[in-house]
Amino acid sequence: MSTNSKSVPSEQKVTIQTLWSKKKHGEPITFLTAYDFPTAVALDRSGVDGILVGDSLGMVVLGYENTLPVTMQEMLHHCRAVARGVSRAHLVGDMPFMSYQASISDALRNAGSLLQKGGMDAVKLEGGRDRVAAIRAIISAGIPVMGHLGLTPQSVHQLGGWRIQGKSTQAAKILMEDALILEDAGCYAIVLESIPSEVARLISNRLSIPVIGIGAGIGCDGQILVTHDLLGLFDRFTPSFVKKYANLFSEMEQAFQEYIADVKAKRFPAAEHSISMDPQALRDLIREIEVQGFELESDDSQETRYH
Repeated sequence: MSTNSKSVPSEQKVTIQTLWSKKKHGEPITFLTAYDFPTAVALDRSGVDGILVGDSLGMVVLGYENTLPVTMQEMLHHCRAVARGVSRAHLVGDMPFMSYQASISDALRNAGSLLQKGGMDAVKLEGGRDRVAAIRAIISAGIPVMGHLGLTPQSVHQLGGWRIQGKSTQAAKILMEDALILEDAGCYAIVLESIPSEVARLISNRLSIPVIGIGAGIGCDGQILVTHDLLGLFDRFTPSFVKKYANLFSEMEQAFQEYIADVKAKRFPAAEHSISMDPQALRDLIREIEVQGFELESDDSQETRYH
C-alpha cells in the first residue's frame, strides 16, 4: 500500500446526493470559498467537495467593511468567474443583503439568476424561521437552498457586531429550533457559524441533512473556511477559529519589494527576460533609421537607441 497521503480527486461531479451520502456514512465534507477563476481551478483540482462564492468577497476582495454593500451584480460577476474554473466541485452562490429579504418575488428572481446567469448549483441565504417563506418559494422553483444560522454577517448590526451566537441555553434552543425549521422547509444543508461546538454537535446529530461548520467545532458534518483567511491573504483580521495554512500576504509583499529593488537596480529585466531581434534584421533597421536622419546613440550594453 502506498504511503503517499495525497489522493487523486474523483472527476465525478459532487452533487447534493454526494453530500447526503457523506453525511450518512460519516465522511467529513470539505468546503472553501472562491471568488475568481484561478482560485476556483486550484480548489477544484485539490478535491474539495464544495465551493462557496460567498458575499465575504465584499471584505476580502472588494475592501468593504462588511458584507452589506455587496450587490447581485457583484455576486454574479464573481460566480461566473468561479463557474468557468470548476468541473466537479459543488457550487453554491451567496444571496447578498436585500436580494431576498424584501419580497418573495425578489428572492425567486435573484436565486434564479445565481443559477441561470451565475452558473451555480445552489444558493445560500441567512436566517431561520423568519426566512422560511422565501426558502420554500425558492425550493418550489427547483432551486436548492443551503441555510445559514448562528453568526449571520448580513445581520451584523442587529447582532451588535461579530459576536458568538448560541451561548445561552435559550439562544442555543432557538438555534436548534431554527435548524429543524430549515430542514423541514427543504434546505439540503445548513452552515453554522460561530456557535459553541457542543451546540453544533447536537444540531448535527439531530438533523438528517449535512451541517457545515465555520467556527462551530469538530462535531459538524463538514467544515468551511474563507480561503483568504486560510492562505493568510487578508491582513485586516483573522477570526480565532481560522487555521492559517500559509501566509501569502507577507510572501506577496516580499516579492513585490524584491521586484521594485531589481527594477531600480536594473537587475530586471535581465537577458533571459528580454526578446532578441535577429542581428541582420537589426542591422537593416539601423540603416533604415540612419537614412531617415535619426541620431543614433550606443550604450555599453551594445543596445542602440534613437531620438
